[in-house]
Amino acid sequence: MTLFEVIVLAIIEGLTEFLPVSSTGHMIIATALMGISPTPFVKLFTIAVQLGTILSVLALYYRRFFRSLTFYYKLVVAAIPASIFGFLFSDEIDGLLESPLVVGITLVIGGIILLFVDRWFNKPTIDNSDEISYGQALKIGFFQCLALIPGTSRSASTIVGGMTQNLTRKAAAEFSFFLAIPMMFGATVLKLKDHFDNGNGLSDQEINQLIIGNVIGFIVAIVAIKSFIGIVSKYGFKAFGWYRIVVGGIIIAMLLSGHSLQIL
Repeated sequence: MTLFEVIVLAIIEGLTEFLPVSSTGHMIIATALMGISPTPFVKLFTIAVQLGTILSVLALYYRRFFRSLTFYYKLVVAAIPASIFGFLFSDEIDGLLESPLVVGITLVIGGIILLFVDRWFNKPTIDNSDEISYGQALKIGFFQCLALIPGTSRSASTIVGGMTQNLTRKAAAEFSFFLAIPMMFGATVLKLKDHFDNGNGLSDQEINQLIIGNVIGFIVAIVAIKSFIGIVSKYGFKAFGWYRIVVGGIIIAMLLSGHSLQIL
């Protein structure tokens, strides 16, 4: 990859990872438009750049991570369903990952849901994600399993899951951010292991690109998270719903026009 491509992909990751718009869908469009080939390093980069976005959550909410062990236990409970389903249905998930059409369709479907989610869950009783029970954390974790379908968006599925458990939009979004940490960290570690197990190494240039990508992702994600919390608290999710429908429509239109899109 060129430095320009590294910067663009890092910005996209930082902007979209915590928003309910599917970072996968945006990566598909970006790599197609820039003509980036899915080399082993490119596939590694698109996952490993998540470390920067993870650190952005820790930087913004570090006080929340030192309150009690109960907080961590709830995150572990919420992470269990997706971990189990991901392991049991890995082959089926890999099959879906080969279909950009699935991404386009799920973006549109998820967008339609976001158009109405504020109306469906309009009487929240929990304004602090620390107050959720273990049972509620587990139920949100089951919603996260939907994100195993490419294009669904991990953020969207867990935020909607939180709202079904009577969390406010702000509390649901924040719990989604926290839950991303173990899931994204685990995905990065596994991707690094696979990369080296397959006999691939990292050149000095590739290491520098990973560093640059994570630094940019960190900075952009901080801005995205702060902006997102303010927007959803005041206006809800309708704008993100329409945005998803547009992005999904672009992917479907590109496929129908003969573009060869690939999921990294």
